Order: sequence, then structure tokens, then C-alpha cells
Amino acid sequence: MSTYPNTKKTMELIKTLVEIPSPSGNTEEIIRFVEENLSERNVEMTRNRKGGLIVTLPGENTSSHRMLTAHVDTLGAMVKEIKSDGRLRLSMIGGFRWNAVEGEYCHIETASGKRVSGTILMHQTSVHVYKNAGEAKRDETNIEVRIDARVNSAEEVRELGIEVGDFVSFDPRAEITENGFIKSRHLDDKASVGMLLQLIHYIVTENITLPYTTHFLISNNEEIGYGGNSNITPETVEYLAVDMGALGDGQRSDEFTVSICAKDSSGPYHLGLRKHLVELAEKNNIEYKVDIYPYYGSDASAAIRAGHDIVHGLIGAGIDASHAYERTHETSLFNTEKLLYHYVQSKMVME
Repeated sequence: MSTYPNTKKTMELIKTLVEIPSPSGNTEEIIRFVEENLSERNVEMTRNRKGGLIVTLPGENTSSHRMLTAHVDTLGAMVKEIKSDGRLRLSMIGGFRWNAVEGEYCHIETASGKRVSGTILMHQTSVHVYKNAGEAKRDETNIEVRIDARVNSAEEVRELGIEVGDFVSFDPRAEITENGFIKSRHLDDKASVGMLLQLIHYIVTENITLPYTTHFLISNNEEIGYGGNSNITPETVEYLAVDMGALGDGQRSDEFTVSICAKDSSGPYHLGLRKHLVELAEKNNIEYKVDIYPYYGSDASAAIRAGHDIVHGLIGAGIDASHAYERTHETSLFNTEKLLYHYVQSKMVME
């Protein structure tokens, strides 16, 4: 029997995932990677019209289904304007703050698929020129992209193939440290995608029979609010979003345990499912924290808002500095993977 969870292997897979650009609206490459990652397992896979991927593993009970979700789409930007000096103004994709990407390397993907590198900077960056360099507002007016090309006009930028509407992805700067941390952009939510892929591999490799037919939705529009709100079978009873636990003042979540969400901006998650997850964690010596995220939404909350009659829950690894340069630890991934493993083999809370 192979070792599970193999968190070192999961971390390497996460590192590969974050290095594939996939801002919301431009996720074909990473969805194709996920398909290829699972191609040798002979599992049922289908794409929805939004471009997300649904993997289905049969279970003993085919009349009651489960669905687990994680999203591959990330924060990013789009070219809003090509300035007369050859710089680019941006429009945000997803909810982040401009200061979180100031100084970051990026790539502009043209309509032909060509990628041009650049750096996201304040227009008033040089302290030798701009007296207000430190005080100027970080916003869509002052933040711009300096393209790594000899361009000094909008015409020269367009000659590179760059145009309004081109996607801009942020350099993840992924690193796994010797003491077990992984730090990178886009751990939200590629850390969860990596964990679900490893879980699918293990279930299939070890011929584990699940108690219920279980769907894994790799969604691709979560950061803009509607990734997991469709393609939920009528038989689906339980819906578990696997996303991040957000850290900060007043939060219980940390980088070393699995976070179980009680409530976010959409309201409380299903109490029975939350209690079930806590019981599974305590029974199997899984370190966990129950938490509330005031400015948060998930694929599960999107599904509830869409009107689906489901029992919904949310768990995830604890991730520091969400929607910026993020970090978590292998022990948080380990505890999350263990809880997922025991959850998919447990009885539903409605039985």
C-alpha cells in the first residue's frame, strides 16, 4: 500500500500548479494539465461549458452523491489601457489590493498566445523624481506595467501584439523551504486542487470503494463568484468546498492545522456537516481549528446562492497573507488531506 498522505509529493504538485498561469477567464492550460495528471487513472472526466472539470468516482450508493470542489482560477488582471508612453494600465480580476502586487513580475498573454514579461509598478516609483512616491495612492490610475521591451508609445506596444483585453498573470515566486513551508502566490486555491488530485490518485490506486458516488469539481471561476454554482447533480446531498483558511487578527486559523469554516460573508455553513467534520478530526487525531471569515465566499456559498438544495461545508489549509504573497506549512496540508480522506469514506450527516 502506498503512503497517504504523501505531503512532500503534494507540495511539489502544488508548486507545479501555481507556476501555470490561470487568472479567472483564462484557465484552459491548467484545466488541460489537471486532465493530463489524471489521464492514467481511467477516471470519468467531463468539462462543463464554463471550462471547469468534473471528475466522478462511483460509490456503493448511486442515489445519494457527494461533491467536493477546489478552484484553479486565480487573481490576475487584464490590460485596460495602453498608455501613450508605452506603459499599461490594468483592470483587476478578483479581489485584491493594488499594494499586494506592487513590484511583482508579470506576463501579458497576447491573443496569439505570446507571453511578454513586465513588472507592476507605481507610475510615481522613483523617489529621485516624485516627491510623493510614498504617499501616492495605490490604485488603477497610478499602478501600471513596465513592459520588458524597448517601447515608448502605444503603437510600439501594439506591434508586440499587446492589446486591450489581454490577460496579465502574476509571477508566483513559488518556494518550498527546508523547514516545511511553501510560499507562493495562488495557494488560494491551488493548494486545495493539489490535495484533491492526490486524494483521487490514492482512491483509484488503492481500489478504495467509496460509500457514495463522489464528484470532484475543479472549478475555474471562483475568484469572480460563480465557479461552483452549477453542474451539481440532483442526487448531490453534500457539497464540500476545499479552499483556504484565512489568517489574521481575531482568527483562530493558523498555518499548521486544517480550518473548518463555521460562517463567512454568505452566512453559516451547515451545522450538521460542520459537527461531522469536527467529529472526524477528533476521532482521527487531526489537528483543526473552527473559524469565521467575515470577508469570504466559496464555491459552496455560490452553490447555495444559486438555489441548490444541498448540505454545504468548507474546509482548507490555513494560508497566511491571503490574496497577496501567501504561505502555508506541510502540517496544515497533512491535516487537511487526512480530513478529506476520512470524510469521503464517512456516512452522510443526513442518514
